[in-house]
Amino acid sequence: MSKRAVLEVIALGVEDAVAAQAGGADRLELVTDMAADGLTPSAATVAGIRRAVDLSLRVMLRLTDGFGAGDVDRLVGVAAGLREAGAEEFVLGFLDAEGEVDLAAVERVVGVLDGCPWTFHRAIDRAADRDALRKQLDGMPGLDTYLTAGAAGGVDDGLAVLLAEAGRSGEPGYEQRLLVGGGLRLEHVPVLRGAGVDAFHVGGAVRPGGWAAPVSAEAVAEWRAAVDGS
Repeated sequence: MSKRAVLEVIALGVEDAVAAQAGGADRLELVTDMAADGLTPSAATVAGIRRAVDLSLRVMLRLTDGFGAGDVDRLVGVAAGLREAGAEEFVLGFLDAEGEVDLAAVERVVGVLDGCPWTFHRAIDRAADRDALRKQLDGMPGLDTYLTAGAAGGVDDGLAVLLAEAGRSGEPGYEQRLLVGGGLRLEHVPVLRGAGVDAFHVGGAVRPGGWAAPVSAEAVAEWRAAVDGS
């Protein structure tokens, strides 16, 4: 447990970003419109946050609610524009109507990211076969993280899956970092850390006033202490 765990916080704007950094976050996931579960923010928002903090920023690439890619041509254009504007890390993940990874859409988007690191998000928790999804994406340029709760219903439902996957670290399809988020609570952290999980993702948990209120630096600090085991 000597290795510092990663704490990633969802940020909607500059105020969130500054508070997250003050509380000890390592990285931000940048999104807009949480009513749609988090969509791509504007390039201006990304630039403003980049000026305000010096944390790593992972920018969501998702234009519509749900886990379908939607208009892939438009998505590719947005991704390319964000890359040209200086974004260096991303979050994405697309499924087809059968719940299988939409490999064509993922490949097209990743193709304009210039090898930048990216997270496959909680679409994995809606996949018909998460093991098959991982193996299909194995070797995809830049893929270094899976954001997952282990189940669509959240960490309470998916804890056994998360612990099992943590134990498969290093196997083909399982080399990527496991970033746990989605219904994550402080009491889950010691169990997950004990299994070797070293990355945690929080959003609503660091907003005591709900999504209409900003991130609380104090709440982030509480999570920082928890993931550090202090």
